[in-house]
Amino acid sequence: MTVTGRCRNSFFPLQSINAMGFIEIKPAEACKYDLLSFGEIMLRMDPGPSRIRTARSFDVWEGGGEYNVARGLRRCFGKRTGIVTAFADNEVGRLIEDFILQGGVDTSLVKWIASDGVGRTVRNGLNFTERGFGIRGAVGVPDRGLTAASQIRQDDFDWEEIFGKHGVRWFHTGGIFAALSESTAKAVLKAVQIAAKHGTVVSYDLNYRPSLWRSIGGKEKAKEVNRGIAPYVDVMIGNEEDYTACLGYEVEDLDEEISSIDVGKFKAMINEVVQDYPNLKIAATTLRKVKTATINDWGAICWAGGRFFESAPYPELEIFDRVGGGDSFASGLIYGLMTSGKPDVAINYGAAHGALAMTTPGDTSMATLIEVEKLMKGGGARVVR
Repeated sequence: MTVTGRCRNSFFPLQSINAMGFIEIKPAEACKYDLLSFGEIMLRMDPGPSRIRTARSFDVWEGGGEYNVARGLRRCFGKRTGIVTAFADNEVGRLIEDFILQGGVDTSLVKWIASDGVGRTVRNGLNFTERGFGIRGAVGVPDRGLTAASQIRQDDFDWEEIFGKHGVRWFHTGGIFAALSESTAKAVLKAVQIAAKHGTVVSYDLNYRPSLWRSIGGKEKAKEVNRGIAPYVDVMIGNEEDYTACLGYEVEDLDEEISSIDVGKFKAMINEVVQDYPNLKIAATTLRKVKTATINDWGAICWAGGRFFESAPYPELEIFDRVGGGDSFASGLIYGLMTSGKPDVAINYGAAHGALAMTTPGDTSMATLIEVEKLMKGGGARVVR
């Protein structure tokens, strides 16, 4: 397959490199799930064009860094996905479940915990999120203390049965969920160990969030936890800040606000990372330069098999809602690897899907495979009739 990359004034062919030699994915017929995600799902409260502090009504969506990948891979790309998580068994938990079911993601591995009626011991997470506009950036206010997912323990799920009996082609989790508590960090470690034992591809989004680590040991704890998980990961996703905070790598003159990524410095850092973690088959990140909340330069890059592959660029991409763009990139990347085995093709699926996902509200993608592939081929926004 040859993918046509898009730039502002021209089109150029991208050479296809087969990645099957270094990343081995189980056949679909041998597994119940194409992908299984492990993480927390919250109820997103969206004030639309307004502010959280002045809102009188909210649109409601479901979302979570790990879940969004499973949802995108199912809804846009038609793969069989499931979620491993936990909810308090009340009306809010059942509302989140209803959203998940609408997205086609399997919920048979959800753990339901009896509600105490007021949330003293267990509750479901809320995430108040502003989209931002122009010079006003997006704002997130999570309310996730004492959630059912944050109390997940390493023995709450039978991982041997999940990976050994049912079969999972790809397992995705990340640093947001690992940061929720001591017990979730241990649960993630056990899950990736058993996934690797059974030959399941493991992807991990470092997704560093200072607010989550602050009360449980900060960056030092983040490094301890993520360094323990990294040896079991095949596909690592993260930007410069993620690698420095979570794994301890140093990048000269790092922009603390990560308003853009220096590709040269990222490449140098990744070359060091893959030497320290030879288990890594692919390392990927989005390339986002924030000009305003609603105008970003967008693209993506990945390392695979000793080489770097960049997506077609999307300069001055108009953003409606940036939340979940990176997760949609991840699901597109995974789809491309599953179906083509070619990192140069996969990185373009990821970048195109992420770009489209940010044109609609909510954490999860509303794009279709036809739209993604049209964009990859240079298609624009002409009216479809």
